[in-house]
Amino acid sequence: MTIAEVAERAGVSTATVSRALSGGRPVSAEVTRRVRKAAAELGYAVNPIARALRNSRTDTVGMVVPSISNPFFTSLVESVEHALGRDGKELFLCDAQSDPVVEAKRLASLVSRNVDGIIVSPTHGTESASAVLETARRLPLVQLDRFVGGTSTDWVGVDDLAAMRLVLDHLHAAGARSVAFVGSLLTNSSTEQRLAGFRRRSAELDLKVGPDSVLLGDYSVEWGEAAAGKLIDAGEPPDAVVCADDLIALGVTRGCRARGVSVPGQLQVTGFDNIEFARLSDPALTTVDQPRERIAAEAVRLLAAAGKADAGEKQASAHIALVPELVVRQSTKPVG
Repeated sequence: MTIAEVAERAGVSTATVSRALSGGRPVSAEVTRRVRKAAAELGYAVNPIARALRNSRTDTVGMVVPSISNPFFTSLVESVEHALGRDGKELFLCDAQSDPVVEAKRLASLVSRNVDGIIVSPTHGTESASAVLETARRLPLVQLDRFVGGTSTDWVGVDDLAAMRLVLDHLHAAGARSVAFVGSLLTNSSTEQRLAGFRRRSAELDLKVGPDSVLLGDYSVEWGEAAAGKLIDAGEPPDAVVCADDLIALGVTRGCRARGVSVPGQLQVTGFDNIEFARLSDPALTTVDQPRERIAAEAVRLLAAAGKADAGEKQASAHIALVPELVVRQSTKPVG
C-alpha cells in the first residue's frame, strides 16, 4: 500500500496523511481519525527508516542505568518508557553492569545508532565523567537520579538532603537517640548526598553517631545483612539504622532476625526508594518514596527541550530536585 492510496480512501492529500500519521504538525481530530482508519483498512504502515531520513530524527531515546537487576532502576525504566510512549518515542535500554568502562561502551553504541537523545544514571561519580561529557557534546543528554560532578548537563532526581531530614525527624520523634548509616561506597552522588544529609540532620537533632556507625559497601541485600551483623555483634547497636536504599534495608532486617533482634522493638530500620518489596517485607519497611513518574516525565521533557534548541545555542542546564515523601510502615516505631 502507498500513501497515495491512503489519501484517496480518506479523501485528503498525501501531505495531510503524512502529518496525521507522524504527528509532526497539527491535524484535526476528525481528519486524523479518517486517515488512521483508511491506513488500517489498507494495511498501510509508516516506514520508520524513511521517516527518520526525512525528519533527521529516529524517534528513539537511549537510556543507560547502573544495574537493571536493582528493582528501583527497573521501575524507573518503566516510568521513562511510559513517558516516552506518550510522545510517540521508543526506548533503547542498556545495562552498565555497575562498570564505568561498560557504561562508556553503551553510551558510544547508542550514539552510533543515531538515537535522538540519551538519559543516563551514571555508574560512578568521577569515572563516568569523560564518557558522559563526550556523549553530551554529540547528543542531548539528561542525567537521571545520579549525576556526575562538574558536568553542565540537565539533571532530575529526588532531593536526597530533604529525604534524610524526613527520615531522621521521624526516627527522632519515634524515640531514637542513636543512629547508624548503611550505604554503598562513596562512588556515586546518591550515597554521597544521602550520607551528607544524614550527618547534617543527625547533628542538628543531637542524635549519637558512633565512630563505627557508618558502614559502606554496596546496594545489595547481602551487604545489608552483613552490616547488621557488624552493628549487632559490636555489642551496643544503635536505636535505628538508616539505609541508603531498600535492598540494604531488607538485608538489615534479615540480619536482625537471624540474631534474634526485633525490628522495630530493639532496632528501627528505614530504607530508600520504596520498591515493591518494601511493603511486602516482614516487617513492612518504612522508606522514602521517590516520585518516579514525575522524575521520568521531567527527564523526557528536558530531553525534548534540548533537542529543539538551536544548534550551538548555549543554554543554562537545569537541576531539578523533586520533593520526596516518607512512607511510614512497621519497621519503625509509632510516633508519640
